Amino acid sequence: MTTQQKSTAQLIYLILAALFIASLVTSNLIFQKFFYWYPFNLRFFDVPLFEISVGLLPYPITFLITDILSEIYGKKKANQVVIAGIFASFFSLLIIYISKQVPATSWSQVNDETFLTVFGAAPLAVFASMMTYLFAQFIDIRVYHFWKKLTKGKHLWLRNNFSTFTSQFVDTLTILLLLCSFEIIDWDKFSGLLIGGVLFKIMIALLDTPILYGIVFLFRKKFNLKIGEEISD
Repeated sequence: MTTQQKSTAQLIYLILAALFIASLVTSNLIFQKFFYWYPFNLRFFDVPLFEISVGLLPYPITFLITDILSEIYGKKKANQVVIAGIFASFFSLLIIYISKQVPATSWSQVNDETFLTVFGAAPLAVFASMMTYLFAQFIDIRVYHFWKKLTKGKHLWLRNNFSTFTSQFVDTLTILLLLCSFEIIDWDKFSGLLIGGVLFKIMIALLDTPILYGIVFLFRKKFNLKIGEEISD
């Protein structure tokens, strides 16, 4: 690989890492708003099937990016971005905590009560998210590389979907258990949010498979990579 190609590869890596961290931090800050992601309010034994948090909207992007990084840059580089995301999320907690301590002015468009309503649960939510996120992301990377090694770099769709299905189910189940235990979400919402969250993530995982194929194809063409070959440091 030429010096120019290495420089380009590093720049792309930094951009992907930035998108990953931005998606992760944003998902932790906006999670308290819920919506129906399907146009009909369908229920199964009185359990709503399609209620999810808006925090899930940017979250699948993080798993797509770790799959791209795992495929092109390798397991080590993917893990580094995951760890960077953890530090960024805890830093956002510090900023929120400091912001809660300083009183709002009389003319502030966002008063203390509104700020606490929106961000009051954020520290517990981010802590819960970080615990599950760390677990789920490392599962995603490990499962991805297990299938990559087993298939000798072939069948990209297999490792992309298997790793994402497994990690996203673990993530959704664990985060809901923690949020309900912290009384941020009522237990009667648990089953509906679990079903809706898992269905949404499976659908997104299936939809992002052709996107992953396209991105990997462009990388291989740009950097002259063979199937299963990764960009070395």
